[in-house]
Amino acid sequence: MKSDKCENNDYYRLQDLPYERFATLGAENLSDAELLAILLRTGTKGVSAKGLGERVLAETARYGNGLLGLYHIPEKELRRIEGIGSVKAVQLKAVAEFARRMARAKAKNGLSFHKPDTVADYYMEQFRHENVEHIRLLLLDSALHLTGEEILSKGTVNAALLSPREVYACAFRSGAANIMLLHNHPGGNPVPSGNDIEITERIGRVGAMTDIPLIDHIILGDNCYFSFRESNLLTDMTYFEG
Repeated sequence: MKSDKCENNDYYRLQDLPYERFATLGAENLSDAELLAILLRTGTKGVSAKGLGERVLAETARYGNGLLGLYHIPEKELRRIEGIGSVKAVQLKAVAEFARRMARAKAKNGLSFHKPDTVADYYMEQFRHENVEHIRLLLLDSALHLTGEEILSKGTVNAALLSPREVYACAFRSGAANIMLLHNHPGGNPVPSGNDIEITERIGRVGAMTDIPLIDHIILGDNCYFSFRESNLLTDMTYFEG
């Protein structure tokens, strides 16, 4: 029978062996640093692979938590971390992009333009990586199937930069039957600003007159969203329930 001291030694030894912890506990029970250690495979002088993973996460933290920070940090900054060369930097950036694509693929399975929450889930992973505001026009047919997308603005969204004329010129060219606006708030709070409300009201009024209704304007924050439709802030709108 093992003594308590031996059992404690086994425990602490296991803590520094990510591969063994993976086999024993499963991937879901490993920390981000341990998962990075498995990817990195080796550490550097005086630092284990897990320690190197912790060092990477400490550097990426100012760009966002976990893999979000890893996605945003420039590759050249990763290479400045002791123990991270060109190959490991590329591996880390690849896994961050892989995570983004997996999240987007998962959200696509439940995507329905009748349901604002599914639209937010689908576009969230893409927009939450942007450092400035982007506004996108989604072009839909009469059954609310996506037929196209247009980036209308990058930077601060305001009434001077986005006009109903620009929105509906795109809608007419594409033959859209319905449109939806989508944009992000890089600060993470999706509550609409005064400009957001003004833009939405103006475009909604033109949509009612042209029979190409604005069915929603969704603002994306950090793992949260605001829907004008769900908040009953769209007027004179015909919406097809499905």
